[in-house]
Amino acid sequence: MKIEPLSYYSKRSQNVPTSFVREILKVASDPEIISFAGGLPNPAYFPLIELQKCVQQVFEKQGTKTLQYAATEGFLPLREFIAERYKGLYGLEVSPSQILLTNGSQQGLDLVGKLFIDPGDRVLMERPTYLGALQCFSMFQPVFEEITLEEEGVDPVELSKILVQTQPKLFYCIPNFQNPTGLQYSHKRRQEIAKVLSATSSILVEDDPYGAISFSEELIPPIYKYLPQQTILLGSFSKTVSPGLRVGWILASEEIIRRLAVMKQASDLHSANLSQHLLFQFLKTYNFDNHVAKIRAAYKAQRDVMIESIAAFFPPDVSYTKPKGGMFTWVSLPEKIQARALLERALKEKIIFVPGDSFYVTQPDLQTLRLNFSNVDRERTRQAMKKLGKLILNY
Repeated sequence: MKIEPLSYYSKRSQNVPTSFVREILKVASDPEIISFAGGLPNPAYFPLIELQKCVQQVFEKQGTKTLQYAATEGFLPLREFIAERYKGLYGLEVSPSQILLTNGSQQGLDLVGKLFIDPGDRVLMERPTYLGALQCFSMFQPVFEEITLEEEGVDPVELSKILVQTQPKLFYCIPNFQNPTGLQYSHKRRQEIAKVLSATSSILVEDDPYGAISFSEELIPPIYKYLPQQTILLGSFSKTVSPGLRVGWILASEEIIRRLAVMKQASDLHSANLSQHLLFQFLKTYNFDNHVAKIRAAYKAQRDVMIESIAAFFPPDVSYTKPKGGMFTWVSLPEKIQARALLERALKEKIIFVPGDSFYVTQPDLQTLRLNFSNVDRERTRQAMKKLGKLILNY
């Protein structure tokens, strides 16, 4: 029997867009390539020595427990650490029973999609939005709506109109140093958004993988603080400790967490037990705030070089964001230049980035591109921006 691909693969699998980021990262394996394409943390700041010591400590203290099956919700002391951190940073009264540990925050998106989205349900996304969320939610065949992302976040007036007109089941956003733009929602805007949502039945999915990587001392509370029963807050240790550990979490009401845990049981039983024990050993042995402070300082310096180089070498009709944290800046080119065409020329100079059209649900802005500044050293960033600026000038 001959299997015809389109008739045998599920319809939902055919709706999922490919990840341009993942495809282009194959090119980045060439050591001569200077890659601003991935959302990669800088491996120079992975706590390698510390984790090596923690491995031995974990096996000595916990033994075979770390190699056995474990609770779906995750290692309780690690969930307690996360809960205490929310209390210390933002004054949130959070119970460990409101936290579900996941395989990175990406699995959190998948579990949320499984629990809430039926085919045809409406899901509201920022414009532009995180490609990984767009991929993940597409699996569940929703109808996507978009809302324009502004300098301080989405406009609450526009949000109210969209919520009334389309009644989306979920509103997905990244308030801290958004991927791909690097923008951060203001404190006032977060409160306004919470007020607007509170008058509806829509659920806020607040994705926060970058919040700890702030370049200022200002601590802006998550929207969850003002809308706890209606918000699902996602977090991750991938950007602050190591993405290879694959430890993230979901914070929500106990009822939502209970239902998400059932989804996770059906998915993978539980996240890697050894990774959770290893991470907790690191967190209780070493000063996590000092570790994060090193990353913040390093990424700020790398951000500064990129922004200064763009200002120096790009033509004045190029606009760009100046992120206050995170890992990305967002560039808008002159109308005559499309980012994918620029990428073709940049590849000849051994430079890659992600064209911005990948981050839109509909009507992509072809003149936009995303640059990651966290994983390239400062001198190579300066050299690459100079070459990229020359390509734009001579286009």
